Amino acid sequence: MVFFTTSSLGEMATLIPVSGSFTTFAARFVDPAYSFTLGTPDVPTWIWSASVLALLVTINVISVRSFGESEYWLAAIKVVAVIVFIIVGFALDVGWLGEGPATGVSYWKVDGAPFKNGVLGVFNVFVIAFFGFGGTELVGITAGEVKNPRENVPKAINQTFWRIILFYVMSVLVIGLVIRNDDPSLLESANSEDIKIAPFTRVFEMAGLPVAAHVMNGVIFTAVLSAGNSAIYAASRTMMTMAQEGRAPRILGEVSANGVPLWSLAVTTLVGCLAFMGIIFGDGVLFTWLLHLTGVSGILTWVSITLIHLRFRKAYVAQNRDLNDLPYRAPFFPYGQYLSLFLSMIIVAGQGYAAVATRPFRWQNVVSVYLGMPVFVGLFLYYKIRHKTVFIPLEECDFDTGQATFEETSDSLVNQNLEDGSAQEDDDDDEHELGEPLDEDDHIS
Repeated sequence: MVFFTTSSLGEMATLIPVSGSFTTFAARFVDPAYSFTLGTPDVPTWIWSASVLALLVTINVISVRSFGESEYWLAAIKVVAVIVFIIVGFALDVGWLGEGPATGVSYWKVDGAPFKNGVLGVFNVFVIAFFGFGGTELVGITAGEVKNPRENVPKAINQTFWRIILFYVMSVLVIGLVIRNDDPSLLESANSEDIKIAPFTRVFEMAGLPVAAHVMNGVIFTAVLSAGNSAIYAASRTMMTMAQEGRAPRILGEVSANGVPLWSLAVTTLVGCLAFMGIIFGDGVLFTWLLHLTGVSGILTWVSITLIHLRFRKAYVAQNRDLNDLPYRAPFFPYGQYLSLFLSMIIVAGQGYAAVATRPFRWQNVVSVYLGMPVFVGLFLYYKIRHKTVFIPLEECDFDTGQATFEETSDSLVNQNLEDGSAQEDDDDDEHELGEPLDEDDHIS
């Protein structure tokens, strides 16, 4: 589902590489009200303290290069940690590490395995999974600022599948192989926020590596920084593009001399500060609500990307355009997209069932699961009624705006941006609207 959604966004972003990504595509191929709905920022649940928030804001204030560099190194730490974890886990499973015998797949046969708590357990974990997978659409948002997007965006899209297999599926597989579903550490973890008994750390401890707790503390901290860093970037750029296209206050579209949308960044930061309300309501209560809110919002975003892509293709064909002219074409279209929509509906329905069936029944569980949906529909209706928008006819969908600039080669594009940046510095009255000119060494990971 993640792969098909990302490939849908990739097909559109490589043809029209803009910072607004799916919000811009929603306005062009569906309805401006749909774009407004998708672009309204969610509450970031990954901001845990003022010091972390200040660091993330500082990184994003400096320039897009600072964002790219920081993401590159933070991602490198995560990659190394996950690869080491997988190697250690499999070595433990076959008996090469640790004091116990090889476990193989024996833990999949203990009571409750392989699906703990049955169907309810599966659906209950979906919202957490979406929280973890959220952000894969960032590759489309960065298309407007990445160097040579028609080559680099497809490369990033094609790597998504293998990254999912390695970093998500393999990690979960290792945990399932070497940790029993009734392991006391998991029960303790459910009642404690101490990272030293997290499943990742538990694997290292079982392998006889007692320093794992300290190492994993550092790795998880860098993972939090990376998630927050990319989410702040995505939210601020989305609001900037919405403002420049007239679907948000104009001031949010203004950028600094180094290409940073400071006002949009400030709004994102203020929304993030809502996380400190945990002091009043309790961290666990607030986190649960925000977790469900962002999880459902992620599902709605992915569904929207898929729907926009389906309409994108219909409009492309309706205008008698040649599909061979697309710089990137989503694999298995349209079957992969229909499969994504089907899985999304199952997940949404399953989460509701899990909330109702869980005992003791609490109405708060149902509200938290579906809280994002009335907000989503309300935003759509508000914008549509107020601005009297209509669905864009297929023959009027705009495929041309934003293409010409990116037909140039990478080097000529960079040089042109540098020249434009120099000219703007000489004229104080000019507004910098296109973002920071990219140097040859710039990269966004």
